[in-house]
Amino acid sequence: MLELAGIIILGILAQWVAWRLKIPAILPLILIGLLVGPISAEFFSEDGAKWIEPIWNGEKGLFPGDGLYYFVSLAISVILFEGGLTLKRDEIRNVGPVITKLITLGAIITFFGGAIVAHYVFYLSWEVCFLFSALIIVTGPTVITPILRNIPLKKDVSAVLKWEGILIDPIGALVAVLVFEFISVGGDSGFTKTAFIEFGKIILFGTTFGFTFAHALKFVINKNLIPHYLLNVVSLSTVLLVFVESDIFAHESGLLAVVVMGMVLGNSKLQNRKELLYFKESLSVLLISILFILLAANISVDDMMLLYNWNTAVLFGIVVFVIRPLAVFLSTTGSKLKTNEKTFISWVGPRGIVAAGIASLFGTKLIKQGVEGAEYITPLVFMIVLGTVLLNATTARFVAKILGVFLTKSEGILIIGASKFARVIGHYLESNGRHVVLIDNNQTNIEKSLELGLEALNVNIYSETLTDNIELNDVGYLMAMTANSDINKYAIDKFSKQFGENGSFRLVTREEIKNINDNPKEGLFSHTDDFVKLTEVTRKNPVISEIPLKDKDHYDKLIKITNSDDDIVPLFVKDEEGELHIISSYNKDANKINKNCSLVYLGKTLKAEEVS
Repeated sequence: MLELAGIIILGILAQWVAWRLKIPAILPLILIGLLVGPISAEFFSEDGAKWIEPIWNGEKGLFPGDGLYYFVSLAISVILFEGGLTLKRDEIRNVGPVITKLITLGAIITFFGGAIVAHYVFYLSWEVCFLFSALIIVTGPTVITPILRNIPLKKDVSAVLKWEGILIDPIGALVAVLVFEFISVGGDSGFTKTAFIEFGKIILFGTTFGFTFAHALKFVINKNLIPHYLLNVVSLSTVLLVFVESDIFAHESGLLAVVVMGMVLGNSKLQNRKELLYFKESLSVLLISILFILLAANISVDDMMLLYNWNTAVLFGIVVFVIRPLAVFLSTTGSKLKTNEKTFISWVGPRGIVAAGIASLFGTKLIKQGVEGAEYITPLVFMIVLGTVLLNATTARFVAKILGVFLTKSEGILIIGASKFARVIGHYLESNGRHVVLIDNNQTNIEKSLELGLEALNVNIYSETLTDNIELNDVGYLMAMTANSDINKYAIDKFSKQFGENGSFRLVTREEIKNINDNPKEGLFSHTDDFVKLTEVTRKNPVISEIPLKDKDHYDKLIKITNSDDDIVPLFVKDEEGELHIISSYNKDANKINKNCSLVYLGKTLKAEEVS
C-alpha cells in the first residue's frame, strides 16, 4: 500500500515541479523512477532491494507475472485516445502532406538508419537492432506537448510536431510488434510470408473498430442515453473495450483503434466533448505519472552499466543529429516549410511513453527467451528517451529563437464570447489575415462560429484549459465581449499577461458609459458601446464597412458621429499597410492618422456627405 501511494504522490509532485520549471514532466518522472529503483538498491539499501519493486520477485513487488505490462498497455491506450481527441483537421491545411511523409518515409528512414547504427556501434544482432530502431520511431506527444505549450511557435511548425507525435505512436508500436514476432518465431519463411497479412489485419481491425465505436459513442452521448454522472466512466470503459476487442481480432491493433476513435470524436459534433477531454487529460496525467516511475524503477543497475561507454554517446549523437534531420528534410522536400522551420522540427524529436513501455515489455520477454543481446533493448531505448527529453526541454526555446521560428510578436486575437456581433467582427478580422479564436461556453454560439469557418472553442473561462492550449501560442490581443461585465473583467485580470501582450480590451459597462471622463484604459471601441448596443446594431445591420480617412481631424469628426448614432460602432483603424488597430474607448492615445488610413465600423452605411 505504501509503495502504491508513494508512486502517486511522487508522480504528482514531479508534475508540479515540471510545471514550475516549464519542462516536460517525463524528465523528473524518470529521474524519480531511477532513484526509487536501481539507485536506491545500489546506494541506499543494505539488502540490495529497491524502494519500489514494480514486478513481483518472489518476496516483494507490485505486479505479478506480466501484470505490469498489461497495465502499461491499457494506460497507453487511454493516453493515445486523449491525444487523438485533440487532433483537428483544420490544423493541417498547409502541412498535411508533410505529416503524412513524416509518419511514413520518415519512419522508414529512422527504422533502417537506427538499426544500421546500432548494429555497427554496439555489434548487436540485426534482429535486436531492428527492434531497437522500431521503438525509437515514435516521438511521444506526452513530451512534445509541454514543450509546445511553453514556446510560441509558428502555427504550421507546432501542428507538424503535434500531429507527428500522436500519429506515429501506433505506427512505431506496430512495427515493433512485427519485429518482435519475427524474432520470437526465429525469423522463418512462414512468418515472412504472413507479415503483410498481419499488417493488413492490424490496419483493417484498428480503423474499423475505432471508427465504428466512435460513431456509436457519439450517438449515445448526443441522444442523452447516458446520464451525465456516468458520461466519463462510460467513455473510459468504451476506450478500454475498443482497445481489448481490437487486440483480440488482430494482435497489437488496439493502439491504432483508440487513436482513430479519438480523432473521429475530436472532429465530430459531440455534446460534452470538452468535459470528456478534461477528464481524459486528468486521467492521462495520473497514468503518465505512474507509468514512467514504474518503468524507470524496473531498470536494474546492471542494465545501466551496459551503457557506461563511449558507444552510447556515438549512438545517441547519430540518432539525434544525423538520422532525425535526414528523415525530416527528406520528408519535407517540396513543402512550403522554410529551411529554418525544417531545422527546428529536426531538432525536436523527443521519445515518450510508448517507446519506454513497449521496450520494457519486449526486452523482458526476449531475455526470458534467451535471445542474445536482448538485455540492451530496454536501457538503450530509455537512454534515447531520457537523452532526447533532456536535450529538447533545455534547448528548444533557445533554438527556436536562433532559427527564427519563435514568435517575437503575437498577432493573433482571442475573443471572449461568441455572440453574433463577436462572430461578425471575428469573421472580418479573419478575412483580413488575422488568426482569430473565439471562446464561449455556449455550444450553439460555437457551432455558428464554426459554420463561418472561424476557430472556436467551447471553454469555461474559469478553467485552466486556455493557458495550456497550444493553438493559442500566437495570440497577442485579448477582446472580452460577453454580456457579463464580471466575466469580461475577470478575463482581463487573468489572461492579459499571456494573451494580451499587445493589448487587452473589454466592453465598457452601463455605469462607465454614464461617466465619460472615467473610461477604463482597456475599454473596447467607443465609450458609448456596450454589449446591448453592439447586439442591437448587429441585429439591424450586421455589416462592417470602411471609410478612407483624410487626417486626424477627420478621424475625430467621424468618432463623434458614431458616438451620437445608435446604429454605428467604430471598431478599428486600418493603416496604410493593411494592419488593423483596435479602437479603445479611452481614446487618449489614438494611432497616427493620415490619408492612407481607414476607419472600420459596424452598422449602417454612412452617406458620402456625412463622412466628407
